Amino acid sequence: MKSEEALRDSSQTKTNSSQAARTGVSEPASSATQVESPAQSSPPINPFAPDDGRYVTKEEYWARWYENPYPDIDVSYEWNNGRLEAKPLPNEPQLDLYNWFLDLLRHYISTNPIAKLINLETGFVLTIEDPAEPSGQREAVRKPDIGVILNSNPVPWGDVDRRHFDGVCDMVVEAVSDSTPAEVRRDTEEKRRDYALAGVKEYYILDPGGEHMRFYRLIGGGRYEEIQPDAEGVIGSDVLPGLQFRLEDLARQPKGDELALNDVYSGYVMPNYQVAVTKSEAEAQRADAEAAERQEEATARQAAEQRAEEEAAARQAEAAARQAEVAARQEADEQMRAMAEELDRLRRQSS
Repeated sequence: MKSEEALRDSSQTKTNSSQAARTGVSEPASSATQVESPAQSSPPINPFAPDDGRYVTKEEYWARWYENPYPDIDVSYEWNNGRLEAKPLPNEPQLDLYNWFLDLLRHYISTNPIAKLINLETGFVLTIEDPAEPSGQREAVRKPDIGVILNSNPVPWGDVDRRHFDGVCDMVVEAVSDSTPAEVRRDTEEKRRDYALAGVKEYYILDPGGEHMRFYRLIGGGRYEEIQPDAEGVIGSDVLPGLQFRLEDLARQPKGDELALNDVYSGYVMPNYQVAVTKSEAEAQRADAEAAERQEEATARQAAEQRAEEEAAARQAEAAARQAEVAARQEADEQMRAMAEELDRLRRQSS
C-alpha cells in the first residue's frame, strides 16, 4: 500500500510539474499529498484554470484551493467529492442580470432583515446521500453566485473568523455558465440535483438568454418542482415571504425608483421612497387645489367688482336721465309760463 501511495504521489508531482510548464503558472507554495481519481484521463489544460479537474483532499482544498492559489490568475475553484471545479467567468449580460437580482435581494433584506447573503467567493458545504459511495454519502463545497441564509437557519453565520458556511443555504441563485455544454449541465442538472438532495429550499437559475431560466422550490424527498408564474407573470418566493418579481423585468432590469413605484415591488423596494413620492404628490395636488380655489375667489371678486361698477354706472345713468327729465320739465314749464304771459299781454293790448 505504501509503495502504491508513493508511486501515486510521484505521478501527481510529475503531472503538476507538467501542468506548470505548459501554462507558465507556478505551483502554490505548499505541497500536500494529492488524491488521484482511479482511471482518470488527463483533460486539456485550461490556462485560466490550470487545476480544473484535479483531485485533492477536502482538507487540502480548504488550506490551498478555497481561495485563489495563484497571484497572477483570477480563478475560483469549487470542490466536488474530491475534484476541483473551476467557476467560469461571466459575460456582461450574465453579470448585469446577476447584479440586478442581487440588488433586488438587498432591497428585500434591508426592508425585511430576516436573512443574510453570501455571494461569489463564499462557499458552503453540501452533504449528499449517494449509495454509489462506500460511505453512502459524498460531499461538495459550492460557491453560489448568491446564497441566502435565513436567521432561523440552524447553523449560525456571520462571525468575523468564518470564511465559509458550514450549513446549507436556504436559497441559492446561480447565473448560468454557458461557455460549454458541460457548464450548462453542471448548473441545470448536477447542481440542481445536489442542491435538492442537500436540502436547499429554493434554487434559482438566471439566464439572460432565457433558455435555461428556471425557479425551483423543494417539495420533499430531495426533489424540486418548478415555480410557475401567476397570471401576471410574477414569481413569488416561499423562503423570503413577500419577495416577488416579474419575469419580464429580468430582461428589462428597471431601476430602483421605478421598482419602488410598482405594486409588485413596492412592499420591499425603498418603501419610504414610495411614501415620500405619494406624500409629495398629495401635497402638490393640495397646493394645486388651493391655487385653483384662490383663482376662483379672485375671479369671483373681479366679477363682483365688475358688476358693482356696472351697477354704479347704471345708477349714474339713471340719475342723469332723471336730471335731464327734470330739466326738460322745467324748461317746458318755463315755456308754458312764457306763452301764458304773452297771451295775457296780447289780451291786454287788444282790450
